[in-house]
Amino acid sequence: MDQAVAEEVRSPVIVPRRGLVLAAALMATFMAAVESTIVATAMPTIVGDLGGFRLFSWVFAAYLLTMAVTVPVYGRLADIYGRKRVFFAGTGVFLVGTTLCGFASSMTALIVFRAIQGLGAGAIQPVAVTVLGDIYTPAERARVQGYTSSVFGISAIVGPLLGAFIVEHLHWSLVFWVNLPIGIASMLMFGVFLRETVAPRGHRIDYLGSLLLSVGVGAAMLALVQGAHLDAGALAAILSVAGASLVLLAVHENRTPEPIVPFRLWRNRVIALANFGIFGTGSAMMGVSAFLPAYVQGVLGGAPSVAGFALGCQSVSWMFATIAAGRLMIRTSYRLSAAIGAVALLCGGAMLACLTPGNGIALAAAGSFVCGIGMGFCNPAFLVSVQASVDWGERGVATGANMFMRTFGQSFGAALFGAVVNFGVHARVPLAGDAVNKLLEPGLRDSLGAGQLARLTDAFAASVHEVYLLVMLIALATLAIALLFPARLSPTRPR
Repeated sequence: MDQAVAEEVRSPVIVPRRGLVLAAALMATFMAAVESTIVATAMPTIVGDLGGFRLFSWVFAAYLLTMAVTVPVYGRLADIYGRKRVFFAGTGVFLVGTTLCGFASSMTALIVFRAIQGLGAGAIQPVAVTVLGDIYTPAERARVQGYTSSVFGISAIVGPLLGAFIVEHLHWSLVFWVNLPIGIASMLMFGVFLRETVAPRGHRIDYLGSLLLSVGVGAAMLALVQGAHLDAGALAAILSVAGASLVLLAVHENRTPEPIVPFRLWRNRVIALANFGIFGTGSAMMGVSAFLPAYVQGVLGGAPSVAGFALGCQSVSWMFATIAAGRLMIRTSYRLSAAIGAVALLCGGAMLACLTPGNGIALAAAGSFVCGIGMGFCNPAFLVSVQASVDWGERGVATGANMFMRTFGQSFGAALFGAVVNFGVHARVPLAGDAVNKLLEPGLRDSLGAGQLARLTDAFAASVHEVYLLVMLIALATLAIALLFPARLSPTRPR
């Protein structure tokens, strides 16, 4: 089916006030995009208040994992029941989880509530983007995509700064609750201004695949992050569950007509490379987003606002690099754009690996800025190459698979780097206990003795140093993947 015919057979969407529907979609996109950066900036303060440093990375991994596995399910449901119903359901779950996060009294409770958030978040951005595809023609979507990209850029800058302001002057619970009015407003605007007629469609939702994926990946991450705190029997049992679930997933996905993980697309060389590449950049990104604010506050002793500034440098360069990458890809190739991004990511990781307590915030901000350039050049090349490698009828599932790999990479990176830091601190200061929680909160650092503070700072700095060495290895792997792309392939030369 060609694009013109496909446009004619889609369920009709009546939009008398299209600009207001666009505004609602952009608000929803902002809500989903700002979540990760605002929480990352506040996490050191949250750990200082709730404790549970060894569970630090699960606050990110639980959210990203549940979001990743629900994105394809919500996509199928939106085709069957309509965009509005699915958006309302997903956003409602997200806002319930958001509200509960602000009331969390322990790190374990926060992780559970973050998982609930993720269960709803899987609907927000994909359905909002799908609505824009419904109400705008192909020629108009290029302009609308510019608005969407701007929202991501704004949220990436606002998130760290707003998170820092909240934890310094208010209470960290507002980091979560700030999304409540935005989510409610977007739901009301969709409800009033978006009218759709849903034609019955025969789809099979791969619930079993979603369950197997969640169990398999979740068990693997549990073993990765908590392995040092489990006995041999428990660790072996968890790894067995992970392995069995993933094997069953592979068998099941090859038999089901509409799999949550469409392995058949991976036979396309460009799609396979792009998916592996975006998995790598997603993993590397968490080394900056999750652990740079913790380093700035825990090792450099900086305030949350300083940590927000360092993380915000990545966001600023990412936004402008994305614009530059779009122009470069058209004139040259996907391979060149992705390779430039991987080199920048490698350089940024090297700069962050050189951080010491003595060289201050400047190097942290500079390394973050260079990593942002890497993300800005890599991610568009990987996404656009996937979309250009399939016809219109498969573009949605191909884009969803790429989005899943990026989110899965983020959750994997959060788990991996969290395990490295947990193990590193435990190995260097075996009796650290809750003292690490105090290290991350400027208001509690003074309660630590000078000797204890020095030992904890050195242990945490060395552990995060190992994280950035891993980021460099991931960047090298991403560079190798980029160089495997066809040399002349670009948006203007699709074959």
